[in-house]
Amino acid sequence: MADKQDFPTAVVVVAPDGVVSGWSEAGRLLLGWAAEDTVGRPVTDLLVDPPPTGFPGSFGTGSQPTGPIALRHRDGSTMDAVVATHPLFASDGQAGGHVVTVQCWGRRPVIADRAFEQCPFALGVYDPELRFLWVNASACRVMAHSEEQVLGEKYRELFPELDDQAYTDQLSEVARTGEPARLITVFRPLGSNYANAWATSMWPVRDAQGRIRAVANWGFDMSAEYWARQRLLLLNDAGAGIGRTLDVLGTARELASTSVPGFADLVTVDLFDEVLRGEEPPASPVTGDTVTLARAAENSAKEDTDPSPGPPVPVHHAPDSVAARCMITARSTVQLAAEPGPGGEWAFGPGLAADPAHWPPGTPLIDETMTAEGLTGRITVPLRARGALLGVVAFSRSDRPEAFTADDLILAEELTAKAAVAIDNARRYSRERTTALTLQRSLLPQRLPSQEALEVASRYLPAGSGSEVGGDWFDVIPLSGARVALVVGDVVGHGLHASASMGRLRTAVRTLADVDLPPDELLTHLDDLVIHLASDLQPDSRFQPAGESGATCLYTVYDPVSRRCTLASAGHPLPLIVLPDGTVHPETARPGPPLGIGGLPFEATEFELPEGSLLALYTDGLVRSRERDADEGISELLRVLNQGTTSLETLCDTAMETVLPGHRTDDAALLLARTHALEPHHVADWDVGPDTAQVPHARKFAVDQVEAWGLEEAAFVTELVVSELVTNAIRYGEPPIRLRLIRDTSLICEVSDASDTAPHLRRARAFDEGGRGLLLVAQLTQGWGTRHSTHGKTIWCAQTL
Repeated sequence: MADKQDFPTAVVVVAPDGVVSGWSEAGRLLLGWAAEDTVGRPVTDLLVDPPPTGFPGSFGTGSQPTGPIALRHRDGSTMDAVVATHPLFASDGQAGGHVVTVQCWGRRPVIADRAFEQCPFALGVYDPELRFLWVNASACRVMAHSEEQVLGEKYRELFPELDDQAYTDQLSEVARTGEPARLITVFRPLGSNYANAWATSMWPVRDAQGRIRAVANWGFDMSAEYWARQRLLLLNDAGAGIGRTLDVLGTARELASTSVPGFADLVTVDLFDEVLRGEEPPASPVTGDTVTLARAAENSAKEDTDPSPGPPVPVHHAPDSVAARCMITARSTVQLAAEPGPGGEWAFGPGLAADPAHWPPGTPLIDETMTAEGLTGRITVPLRARGALLGVVAFSRSDRPEAFTADDLILAEELTAKAAVAIDNARRYSRERTTALTLQRSLLPQRLPSQEALEVASRYLPAGSGSEVGGDWFDVIPLSGARVALVVGDVVGHGLHASASMGRLRTAVRTLADVDLPPDELLTHLDDLVIHLASDLQPDSRFQPAGESGATCLYTVYDPVSRRCTLASAGHPLPLIVLPDGTVHPETARPGPPLGIGGLPFEATEFELPEGSLLALYTDGLVRSRERDADEGISELLRVLNQGTTSLETLCDTAMETVLPGHRTDDAALLLARTHALEPHHVADWDVGPDTAQVPHARKFAVDQVEAWGLEEAAFVTELVVSELVTNAIRYGEPPIRLRLIRDTSLICEVSDASDTAPHLRRARAFDEGGRGLLLVAQLTQGWGTRHSTHGKTIWCAQTL
């Protein structure tokens, strides 16, 4: 038997009474029966089963193919066939029978036609001018037109309102180039108010000579997959775009900007004021009264909206408002626009967004006020994190006709949950940072002390908003003898621990400075303190984390009388010193190890500075960053210091603006000091012999000098304290003994001797002959003390002028 693909179409003529009156040669090839076997016999003898409706004998007037129908083959087998009937009419219009065409059901054109016609994908064939040549039933449903309505018509002329220009342009390109193409288009089909995503393949149809005769295409609605992918992309963007900074307002605005226009046309984020301030959110934020929040972020897809964020403004939500109910119930609320249906009932509008069975139970879907507000829908989600209510977020659609679906509700809640955690993290960070800043600023000097030895100016900037507060500090400490100590330091680590450690170290430095220790000895004592602090921070168990320990410190002492500067460094950068002629003083000192190492010495370096020299003490945060090494920052700072401006305040501002890194991750401190020298006539000294007979001479020397300075009112007290201090030095000290008077912001009296024994106050009994000298000095002056040197000690006292 020949292959079924080679079978032609058989033609059978059937008389009105159902008897075969004509039989084609193709009938013999198809069924094996010759004409003499079939003519004159009822056509129903060819059927295996009873004749279907419309078979000859009960034919209608149509010619619609019927199949598959089981026919008898001459060899006894059964063959499925497609039968089409065509009525015959005589010249007088009387029925003359039928012409029946028979095709093998398995023959390629037959089964292919049925397959293409019944394909669930939209299939179509166009001529090179994009006129419809053929479409299947699925394509007709998409276009809302029948095949008869579209055949021969040009696509763009038939559907000018469809927003699918990319589709027709690609069809024309395939017809022009002959290259197949694939395309994903998003457009609204006719009769629908929702944009669908269509995947389409196009290819040229060529004749035997290879000429392009038509363009065919198939497409299917991949809206579910497409919109699911868009949601995933939006979530991916949210993962990268929300929570980039530890800033409450910034995070709220990131949520609003990420959601528009990909998901909504308008997004508002309302937060409680306590959250914006970094405080704990209210325990019972929503009651029966109007709820007041702050509009932290608002973003609209409209072009005329101002994209620049403004300060938060109060917004009031009535007790019966959707936002208030949402916060009270801790459940999201969905509102969809609605319009009256044909029977007066309310139907989803415009168009059904999703099967209501897919929505969570109890979700209110229809709200007739949406249309009045110009919205197609709104999703309101409570902003909650770690069990606390932070505010509420509203996602609204207005410009697009698509109402929200159940999948959109899941996406809105996912976006809000991610933002809520980021906002709560930012709030907690803001609270800790504010606490650390408050602690740090309370521990730093509020204003620099008044003194004449140095002109000083300072600047301090905490780390950027994305970093924790560090432990940088600086200080200016007046010392005895008109000297001044300059201190700058940096504690390892960040946060509250670093601020607390900085406060401890600053207090310790001031305490040790009051003892008038030399810089190297002071750092040695400070090193011991840091080691003790580190041991105090050791955890009691492995579950208690220990804070970081260690610090760097630079301690410098300047004497305006001798114009000498003494410094020692514990791992801290040495100061930059610019001499009055603009040259840079060479660094001769060597920094010691950071504090907390222990067991290693610190070295003090002493050198003389001309009057008007500029010292710059700084921390690493000013000159170092991830994008720049410290040497580059130091060079930039030196360039600023050489600008020659006379105002240290201006110089500080310029240095901070110019040198400070753009992306700071550490605190930055800068302390500038310009040296002054005490005029020689403001200092007077006299050698005192180790004999009590020298005491009257010392008193007279002091009185004469004080009166020469025009300080007659201080002469009496000066005479008394000089008498006491010189007498003690002669009796209990060792020569050489020296008396020095200094006129500075105060009148300073110093008596030095070679003994290391330090005097101390004691309570004298009623009949004791001694023990009242230092008590008298302490009562008559505003301060007194002892400082030691390599050659002995100095007792000093100061009177305020």
